[in-house]
Amino acid sequence: MDKAKLTSIPNSPGIYIFKDEAGNILYIGKARSLKKRVRSYFVQPRSLKIEVMSSKVVSLDYIVTKSEIEARLREAELIRRYQPPYNTVFRDDKSFPLICISDEDFPIVWVTRMTCIKRKIIISHYFGPYPDAGILREALNSIRHIFGFRSCFKIPKKACLYYRLGLCPAPCIGKISVQEYRDNINNIILFLEGKQVDLVDRLTASMHRLSDEKRFEEAAQIRNRIQALSRMSYGDLFTLYDSYSEAFELKQILKLDTRPRRIDAFDVSNISGSAACASMVSFYDGMPDKSNYRRFRIKSVTGINDYKMLAEVVNRRYRRILNEKLPLPDLVIIDGGKGQLNTVRRELDNLGITLPVISIAKQNDEIFVSHRQSPIRLKSNSLALRLVQRIRDEAHRFALAYHHILRKKQIIGK
Repeated sequence: MDKAKLTSIPNSPGIYIFKDEAGNILYIGKARSLKKRVRSYFVQPRSLKIEVMSSKVVSLDYIVTKSEIEARLREAELIRRYQPPYNTVFRDDKSFPLICISDEDFPIVWVTRMTCIKRKIIISHYFGPYPDAGILREALNSIRHIFGFRSCFKIPKKACLYYRLGLCPAPCIGKISVQEYRDNINNIILFLEGKQVDLVDRLTASMHRLSDEKRFEEAAQIRNRIQALSRMSYGDLFTLYDSYSEAFELKQILKLDTRPRRIDAFDVSNISGSAACASMVSFYDGMPDKSNYRRFRIKSVTGINDYKMLAEVVNRRYRRILNEKLPLPDLVIIDGGKGQLNTVRRELDNLGITLPVISIAKQNDEIFVSHRQSPIRLKSNSLALRLVQRIRDEAHRFALAYHHILRKKQIIGK
């Protein structure tokens, strides 16, 4: 294999084709980066199969594509056409299933196989090939319950059963505008591209906008979509914030006047008083706002006294907030029990700040509040508890990371 050829390969998605001395195709593959993928075949260690194949490779052809998705489609097509001996998938005539989206005002979304694509339909997006048609259809059906779409290849004159089942928004009878339908399709595309976090961010922003405009019914529909996405267990979606469930549940449980959108949380970290430090993390609408995270080196406390350390950092944080006339959070969460809660409550009172504060104990995850003696015990599947746990754990992680930095500096200093 010509080494100069390897260095000239572009760092782009595409198809690569390995050939032997006689010009016969040995292997066809796809890549997000042609340069990285092709070079990987010629470095050690290699599997026996790749070792044998690579020894026969004399020349290389490649095709640059616009995207990895396009590369997948071209790969399947070329493998079926040439049947290379070292390819083990996409060699049967039946082909593997794809998800296709048509290019029209009200696009169709459907599952098909490469050999069955209707040539009269202009397709804007392909997704796949996928190895399991059954799982693919099940996934698409779940998506359709969240973002309805039409599946008829010709728009009918009246609504069909899918409209009554809530699976199609019925563009045939004018129940949805072109833009609203396009938004649905764009959301589906984000999902199929694996951009679930971007999708939830987009939906959450729309939900807040509709809520601010007092379009509560539409906002609730988007809330339901976010909840449905979370149940599909893709990536970390189940941990993402739903302000209409977690925050309202928290508001009701804590008897707050408003839904807590900005939440600060504190944690103290030290070993026998050594390298004592603390953290404050800030969440907005249930998502980490890392630009407002703060780290504190303990200045006024010697020895082991977590209460005094906590009082120091809370005083420093909110005294500065008052001096700079910055907005206060809607809620403060403390890692600890009733003692930590009372410590912070006194410190805020001394500053003249009226602010809801709760603490969450590590044991049994009990929540302590000022207006009752006994702790609040929530069910393990409570959305409000999950939110508080998530914020508490992030504060602990951030404090521990800073403590490790300070310990390392102490050790190096010695």
